[in-house]
Amino acid sequence: MRLRSASRPSGRGIPLWVYLSALVLVPTIGVVALTAFLVRSALTEAATATSAEAAVLAVAQLDAARSGVEHEIIPVLSIGVLRDPGAVALTGLPSFLVQAQLADAERALAQAQQVTDAALVAVPAGSVGAEVAERAAAQLAGVRTGASGPQPDLFVTYTQYLAVSDLLMAAQRDAAAAADGDDVSVATDHATHDVELIARLARTASRAIPLFLSTQTTISGNGAALDWRAAWRSYTDARDQMTELAQPALVAAWDDVRTSDALTAVDDVLAAQADDATAAPIPILQVAALVSRNTDRDAALTGLLQTAVGSAQAAAAADHEAADDRRDKILLAALGVLLSATLGAALTGRSISRSLGVLAGQADQVSRGELVEVEGGGPREVRTVSTALGSAVASLRRIQAQSAAVADGDLSSPVLEQPLPGPLGEVVHASVQQIVESVRERERLQFALTHQATHDPLTGLSNRAQARVLVNSALHRAQRAGAMTGLLFVDLDGFKAVNDGFGHAHGDAVLQEVARRLLATVRSGDVVCRLGGDEFVVLVEQVEGERDLVELAERIVAVSARPIDVGADQVWIGASVGVAVARDAGTDADVLFAEADAAAYRAKGHGRGRAEVFDEALRAELSARAELEAAITAALRNGEMQLHYQPVLDVASSRLTGYEALIRWNRPGHGMVPPDSFIPTAEATRLICELDRWVLHEATRQLAQWRAEDPAAADRTLAVNISGRHLAEAGVVDDVLDALAASGFPAELLIVEVTETVLVDDPAAIGNLAVLRSHGVSIAIDDFGTGFTSIGQLRSMPVDTLKIDRSFIASAEAGNRELVALIIRAAHTFGLTVVAEGVEEVDQLELLRADACDLVQGYLLSRPLPAAAVSAFRDGAHAPVA
Repeated sequence: MRLRSASRPSGRGIPLWVYLSALVLVPTIGVVALTAFLVRSALTEAATATSAEAAVLAVAQLDAARSGVEHEIIPVLSIGVLRDPGAVALTGLPSFLVQAQLADAERALAQAQQVTDAALVAVPAGSVGAEVAERAAAQLAGVRTGASGPQPDLFVTYTQYLAVSDLLMAAQRDAAAAADGDDVSVATDHATHDVELIARLARTASRAIPLFLSTQTTISGNGAALDWRAAWRSYTDARDQMTELAQPALVAAWDDVRTSDALTAVDDVLAAQADDATAAPIPILQVAALVSRNTDRDAALTGLLQTAVGSAQAAAAADHEAADDRRDKILLAALGVLLSATLGAALTGRSISRSLGVLAGQADQVSRGELVEVEGGGPREVRTVSTALGSAVASLRRIQAQSAAVADGDLSSPVLEQPLPGPLGEVVHASVQQIVESVRERERLQFALTHQATHDPLTGLSNRAQARVLVNSALHRAQRAGAMTGLLFVDLDGFKAVNDGFGHAHGDAVLQEVARRLLATVRSGDVVCRLGGDEFVVLVEQVEGERDLVELAERIVAVSARPIDVGADQVWIGASVGVAVARDAGTDADVLFAEADAAAYRAKGHGRGRAEVFDEALRAELSARAELEAAITAALRNGEMQLHYQPVLDVASSRLTGYEALIRWNRPGHGMVPPDSFIPTAEATRLICELDRWVLHEATRQLAQWRAEDPAAADRTLAVNISGRHLAEAGVVDDVLDALAASGFPAELLIVEVTETVLVDDPAAIGNLAVLRSHGVSIAIDDFGTGFTSIGQLRSMPVDTLKIDRSFIASAEAGNRELVALIIRAAHTFGLTVVAEGVEEVDQLELLRADACDLVQGYLLSRPLPAAAVSAFRDGAHAPVA
C-alpha cells in the first residue's frame, strides 16, 4: 500500500469561495465603514438640530423670566416712592391720587411677580438654563422679601433686581450661542441668529427704562453710578443691528413693531433726555405714561421674539427630519450594495469553482507525484491554466529523470545534458550542472582541507598530528602481524645559526632541501614527517632488525652533512638521529616518540652528527628522570628544599656586603642532594620556574628578617640565580616583584644572577632583565668567562655586576693572572662591580686585591651556610680577609 505524503494539499487547502468571499469582503468593509460614517454624520446632524431647538426654546423661556424680573422693578420703585411722605410731597399730588397710584402699583407688582414665577417654572429641569433659573428664583425670593419691608432701601432693592436680571441675561446669551452651532443648516443658522438679534434688542430695551427711572426718583440721590445712557446706547446699537435679520417674515414683523406708537413714544422720550445732559426730570404724570408705554413696547418685542423662536424651532425640526430621512436612505442604499455584492460573489464563485474542480483534481494527482495528462475546460483563463499545467508536467518528467541520474551518482548520464525548454529549463539545467560541479568541487576541497590539516605547508610532509596518527596505525598493524616498527627522530644541528646568520628565508630553503634529501634516502614505503622547527621523524615499518634502522640513520646523518646551496650562499648543517624500536604490543605512539627523542638528545650530547639507539640505559635514565621530577615536585610541596647563604665580602675592608642564596635538597633517604644532581632535570621542564619562585620568596623573606633583627644588615645584598628558561617567560618580572612585595625586601638590594648564554641567545630574557633593572633590581653575569661573551659586549648588556668564574681564579696556567686582571679592568671601565668566585687560598685573595677586585666569595672566607649558622658569621666568627 502506498503512503500519501503528509503535505498532500487535496482537501486541506482553503476553498475558492473563501477567497472570493475575502475579495468581496474588502469592498464590503469599505461600504460598511462609509455607511457607518454617513449614518453617524446624519445622527450628529439630528442631535445638533434637537439641541438647537432646545436652546432656542431656552432663549425664549429665559427672556420671559428676565422680562418678568425687570417688570417688577418699576412697581417696586413706585410703591417705595409713594409710601415715602417726603417723596410724595415733592410730587405735589393730592392724597387720593397718591393712594390710587399706590393701589395700581401694587396690582402691577402682583401681576409682574406671577408672570416672572410662571416663566421661571417653565424652564424644564435638565435643559439649557435650568440651573440658572433655579438660582435666579432663589435670589429673587430674597430680593422680594427685602423690598416688602417697612422701610426698604430702594437703591439696594433696585441693584438686587438688576443682579437677578443680569444672571438671566447671561444664561440667555449662553443659550443663544448654543443654538448657533457649526453643524446646523443655513436656514436654522439664520433663524437662530435672528433669535439672538431680537433677544438682545428685548434685553437692552427692558433694561433702559428702569435705569432711566432711577434717575427720576430719589434712589439716584445716593451717589451710585447708574448710567442709563450706556444702556440707551446698547439699545440703539441692538436696534440698528436689526437690519441683519435674515427671514423676510421677521423683517416685516419688525417694521410693524419699529413704527408702532408704543416703541416710538418711549424711544422719543429717552432720546430727548439722552441728547440733553442738563434736562430736568420729567413730571410724575409723564413718568406714569412712560411706564405704560414701555409695557406695551416690551409686549411688542416679546411677541416678535416669540415669532423668531417659533421660526427657529421649525427650522431645527426640519433639520432633524432631513437628517433622519438621509440616514434611512443611506442604510437602504448600503443594504442594496451588500446584497448585490454577495449575490454576485456567489454566482461568480459557483461558475469558476465548477471549471476549476477538474483542474484541481488533476493538480492534486500531480502534487502526489502522479504525472498524469492534464485536460480542462471552462473559462478561457482556466483552459490556459490547464495547458500550462500540462507543460509543467512534461517538464517535471524531464526533471524526474535528471534527478534520478543525480541520485544514482550517474553524473555522466546523457539525460543530464538535455536542457528543459524555455528560460526555466535553462535555469534548471544550469542548476543540475552546478550541482554536479559542486559535488566534484566538494570532493576536491575535502581532499585539500584534509591534506592541509595533516601536512606541513613548508615541506609538504605529514605534520606532527598526522605523524602520531600514522605511528599509531603502524603500531596496530605491527601488533596484528607480530612485526617490529622503527621510528627515527631527526634533530638538525646548527640550524639556528643558519636562521641567525642568513635569515628565515634561507632557513626555510634549508628545511625544504632536508625534506627532499630525507625522502630520497628512505625506502619507498617509509614515511617522513616534520614535527616542527628543525625536527623530523621517519616511520619505518616491516623492520627486519635494529641494524637496518641504524644504517638508515647513518645515511640520514651523511646526507644532512652535505653542504646546501641557497642562492649564492652555501650553508652546512648536520643531524643527530635517535632510533627507537617497538618490539611488543605494549608500546604506544607517545612512548615511541619519547624514546626516539631521548635517543636524539643523547646523540647531541655525545658530539652531534651521529645516531644513537634507545636502549635500556636510556630507558632507565628516562625512568629516573621522571622519578626525579616527581620527587622535586613533592619536595617543593613537603618543604624539603632549603637555602644556604654564602657570604660576599669587600676585598679592601673585609666588610660583609651580602649573600648568595644557594638551593639545597634534603631528600628523605638520600640526605643532602647537591644542586648539580637535580637542577639540570628541573631546567628541562617548567619545574625550574617553580624552584626559582620558591627561592625568591624564601630568600627575600630571610634577608628581610635579618634586616629587622640587625641594623648593621640594612645594606647587605642578596644574590639569587634565575634560570634562562624562567627569564624567557613573560611572568618572570611579576614573580620577582611579587616576592619583593610579600617580604618587603628593597629591590635595590636584590641581585639577579644569569648565565652568559641567556644574555647572548635569548632576546626575550634580555627584555625582561631590562624591565627588572627599571624597578631597581641589579643584574649580574654568573660564571663569566665560561661562555662566548666578549668583553666588548659588556657595554651593551643590561648588567651591573660581573662574577669571574672559579676556574680562572684557581688556574695556575701562564697568562691566566693577566687575563683576570684584564677582565677586572674592563669591567671597571664599563662601570661594573666585579665579584671573584671560588677563592680558596690566601695567595688568590692577595692577587685579587692587587688587581683591585671589588668583592670575593669562596671557601677561604666561608662555605655556604644554613640560615641558622649565618648569625655566627654575621657576628664576626669568620676568617678575616688577610
